[in-house]
Amino acid sequence: MFKTEYIFARILLPMTIGILVFYFFPNTACLLLLKIVTLIILVIILAINLTYKKLNAHRLKGITGILIFAFFFVFGSLLCLLNNETLNEHYFAKKSYPYLKVWVNDEPEQTNDILRFKARVVSGYENREQVKLNGQLLVALKLDSINPVRLKYGDELIISAKYLEVEPPYNPAEFDFKSWLAGQNIYEQTFINQNHLLKTQRNIGNPIIKFALDLREKQVAKYRKLIKNDEAFAVASTLILGYRADLSKDTLAAYSKTGTIHALSVSGSHVAIIFLVLDFFLIFLNKKRALRIFKFVLICSLIWTYALITGLSPSVVRSAIMITIFIASKTFARNKNSYNILAFAAFCQLVYNPFLIWDVGFQLSYISVFGLIYLQPKIYKWVYIKNKWLDRIWQLIALSLSAQLVTFPLCIYYFHQFPVYFLLGNLFISIPLFIIMILGIAILIPFIDRLAPIFEWIIITTNTVLKWIADLPYSTFSAVWINLPELLLLCLALGLFVYSLSRFNKKILFTSLSVFIAYQSMVFYYDYIAGKQKKIIFFSLRKNYSTAFIDAHNAILVTDLEPENKNYQFFVKPALDEMQIRNIRFINLKQDTVLGTFIKRNRQVIFDQYKILLIDESLNYKNIKLSGEFSSLWLHNNTRYKLNNLPKEVHYKSIIIDASNKDYKIEEFKVFAENMKKGANILKKNKAYLIDLSQ
Repeated sequence: MFKTEYIFARILLPMTIGILVFYFFPNTACLLLLKIVTLIILVIILAINLTYKKLNAHRLKGITGILIFAFFFVFGSLLCLLNNETLNEHYFAKKSYPYLKVWVNDEPEQTNDILRFKARVVSGYENREQVKLNGQLLVALKLDSINPVRLKYGDELIISAKYLEVEPPYNPAEFDFKSWLAGQNIYEQTFINQNHLLKTQRNIGNPIIKFALDLREKQVAKYRKLIKNDEAFAVASTLILGYRADLSKDTLAAYSKTGTIHALSVSGSHVAIIFLVLDFFLIFLNKKRALRIFKFVLICSLIWTYALITGLSPSVVRSAIMITIFIASKTFARNKNSYNILAFAAFCQLVYNPFLIWDVGFQLSYISVFGLIYLQPKIYKWVYIKNKWLDRIWQLIALSLSAQLVTFPLCIYYFHQFPVYFLLGNLFISIPLFIIMILGIAILIPFIDRLAPIFEWIIITTNTVLKWIADLPYSTFSAVWINLPELLLLCLALGLFVYSLSRFNKKILFTSLSVFIAYQSMVFYYDYIAGKQKKIIFFSLRKNYSTAFIDAHNAILVTDLEPENKNYQFFVKPALDEMQIRNIRFINLKQDTVLGTFIKRNRQVIFDQYKILLIDESLNYKNIKLSGEFSSLWLHNNTRYKLNNLPKEVHYKSIIIDASNKDYKIEEFKVFAENMKKGANILKKNKAYLIDLSQ
């Protein structure tokens, strides 16, 4: 049976497993089966409890425990499928509707003349009749340059749109935008012009969220008046209010490289600071039960007021829920086990939205809190310090170490970098962050806003010091890639290592070292493979071209993209980082180059034994006098060369059509390839073309 002390910690595990498993089986047959199985198990458990004495059910503790485990597994599975909107009979994408009535379901973000927002579908129009629908849609709206429309959360719209399924990643290691949106229950997207949109002048969003967003907008406006420095304003708005301000690349890099990026995300640490301050100043209310209840109500009210000021940011709401449950348990519950309280908070949030399990912020916040509860006291006991202030510093070090230790495998897996000076960065920012939080909220109150110059100076100074730390030699290990098996092995090794130290168990310590050796062996194996690799990757892009000729840890990148270009950073660089490319040489198709086994000359590209004939605009209306065997034809930049005029002496196996060609040209080339019975590799809205020459 389950011990009551850890009841939620125990039932959370099977429920989480159920959510994780059935997320990948979204179909109505599974949903029906789970409903039946859930009902059957629930009836059996109730029957055992109602006939407990007659059956002498105390002898069936093992069976009852298995039944409870199974119940919460299918319960989590059922929650997951019920939350999946694509299984709803009224899901809008099951049919094509010429017009949709939607409302703006988040705060729109504008980049240049494109406005992006999530829209909740209300209904569709078919044969002049309105049909009730549901589901969410990602909208990219091209604004009118003369009279751009202004949209806010909750605005009701009628749009004329062709909605399509969100595209998957086309290049190796590319960010999986489709999976990220699916974790938010969004599977369709559309791109529309402003003249395809009608604003109804109604606002049907949640009034509480609307009030919170309006309130935050007013506070941001106050900051804009009070803070003169643009970067200080951006940091203050992001750090305290969760407003998506335009932070410079240098500032973002400084926080990222020093391991203090969490300070820029309004999250658990910010809510925790507010709680600690309130708990300290209201400590005199701990004497009587009635006063403790009043303290609970007051602290929770102030924390949720702060959540309102931040526009009910998801990360703040998550932290506010966690803190509220924690305070409630400490105030009212007899069972004050911290692990159980943490599990109960996660349980409540997953019941409300099981897809939160895929949210990186959700994962990191709960893992870091677990680390603080479990590890921080143990690390703190490693060293005994008599001096009061040195002891406080050691407490902060133990806090930072425990949080960084339990989260660093996930941070490497998701963000591919590790800050070397995280201790220095977190030790430095702990005091400024505390002051910034208190002052930042205080100056929003009339008469205290005179402290704004001090607030601004603290932010500027903090940024300056963090940039100095970030510029120190070897400040970060970047481009660190681990795959899922490596992540699991690393987490297992780390967990066993920490547990063995806490229990002083040599067997578990030996096991953890064995698992770590297995992890390192896998890393060394992939390093060895990378050192032997010889590949060509034709990347899939939207309008540009990019092809990497890879030899071990070196790559020649034939492209029209610059290293600073967003398309390079988003679509190309991740693949090169994952394949452990250390040296990249950028060249353009227009320049002839000879580098080792790579030759680009006279519209021919030769790499190792792979030979490519380039057909581009320079051959327009010309004849080729050429012969030879080619691995591929590379069709580039809307060439008007008649492919049927290729000399018979030119032989090739496949055709590569890059994204520099327009859509009509791509179709023309595709038809030619089909007629010639040659494989066509289209590098636009298709998977990247990978040629492995090392096999």
